[in-house]
Amino acid sequence: MRTLVRLMGAVCLAVFSTVQAQAQDSMVLRQSDGLTVRSHFQAGINLVSERNLFWNFADSAAPGSGYSSDTNWAEFYIKPGLSFENTLDAGGVFYGKLSGVASYTLGTDAYDAGDTGRATLEEAYLGYRTTSADGLTLDFSLGPRELKLGTGMLIANGGSSGFERGALKFGPRKAWEMAAIAKLSKGGFTGTLFYVDPNENPSGDNDNRLAGLDLRFDGPGGGFQGLTYVNVLKSGSPSVQAAPGGIGPPTILPGAREDTQTLSYYARTGALSGPLENAYFAADLAYQWNDRTNLRAWAGRLQAGYTFADLPWAPMISYGFQSFSGDDPNTTRLERFDPLYYEGSPSAWATGSKSSMVFINSNVQSHNLALRLKPGPKDTITFRYAHIRANELFSPIQFGQGTRVVFSNGVPTVISGVTDPHLADDFFVEYSRIINQNTFLTAGVSLSKPGSGITGAVGGNVPNWTGGFLNVVFNF
Repeated sequence: MRTLVRLMGAVCLAVFSTVQAQAQDSMVLRQSDGLTVRSHFQAGINLVSERNLFWNFADSAAPGSGYSSDTNWAEFYIKPGLSFENTLDAGGVFYGKLSGVASYTLGTDAYDAGDTGRATLEEAYLGYRTTSADGLTLDFSLGPRELKLGTGMLIANGGSSGFERGALKFGPRKAWEMAAIAKLSKGGFTGTLFYVDPNENPSGDNDNRLAGLDLRFDGPGGGFQGLTYVNVLKSGSPSVQAAPGGIGPPTILPGAREDTQTLSYYARTGALSGPLENAYFAADLAYQWNDRTNLRAWAGRLQAGYTFADLPWAPMISYGFQSFSGDDPNTTRLERFDPLYYEGSPSAWATGSKSSMVFINSNVQSHNLALRLKPGPKDTITFRYAHIRANELFSPIQFGQGTRVVFSNGVPTVISGVTDPHLADDFFVEYSRIINQNTFLTAGVSLSKPGSGITGAVGGNVPNWTGGFLNVVFNF
């Protein structure tokens, strides 16, 4: 810990000294003869408190484990970087970026890890961009960097945090460990070829490699639509299949992710006219297959929102329904959707607020309501509600989750999953404040009320799971 703290301190001092010296020009270190060199710095501290974690499952499932369902912890991270752009005489642009992340968790987090952290490379890429006379742009880069496609349903979060790396909730790592990205664009059309290797925690690295193509059109009014194809070239990640008829333990399928292919469509409206002027509509659909494992799976989301721009605090209300197929225990085919590397924040693809720490986007569906208020130009208050259900009964929701012995007329039977589809109802209130152009404060409280599926699986009295957080992020 002392080494990590000294490293954080040294990097902070060096970066802030540079910023002070360049106060008149913000973070620009040099700008002349077509060359721009810029420094970057991001840091954050997050205070978290949780009560009855995972609805206090540990007391019934593993009473002798020593796991505490009530815990408080603090997370810290710093993310310094340096980037450059060099415009060549021929008009092309040579560019690149180097950055790193140092993170730490003080105390014990929700996954029983803590008092640990790591300093890791984040971005280290070089690229070249050129535009022809008729407006055709070619952009190629190679090296660790961020890449998000579409709405972040499949390809978004390329880096892992938490566990031995610390900063579980912050999740400051976003870049892929290696990325080769080629973009061809003209007007509103962009085609992206990609190859990515996720930056996974060493303790959970399954040697994944993915490649594919994204075709996107951005309209003049801010709307967009596109198609994404993803092929998992290599992977040791397993999947899980329900027992026949749902009776018995599930089967773990080693390396099942390899050769999985996914095709998805995404769209969102831009500026509308007439009575729908302040409305938006969005849709995501995905189909997934793997002939080696006999996989056929699907997922989708529909969204609609409206901003009452003329009312005080400009309330915006939205509704979304998202669903991800689970494995049907009454077929020999595998139907469990693999969500790959989705963006898991409540405003993106999380299934619930607290429940998203339990359920990945497979064999779940949720109805999501949100109300956003703007009391002032620097303040935002958001209320979120999610009603979460299982798509398939007697089928795993997580690996082995809910596998247990039940008795019928005194006869023991092993089952998994839930016998009632209602999993949970999540409530989340979040407040965000822009302190200044570089400093942002966010606070939130949340509650998850277990549904009949959860209470039936655990048995007895299952408490509500509550928690809160307060964080400050500095971004230069």
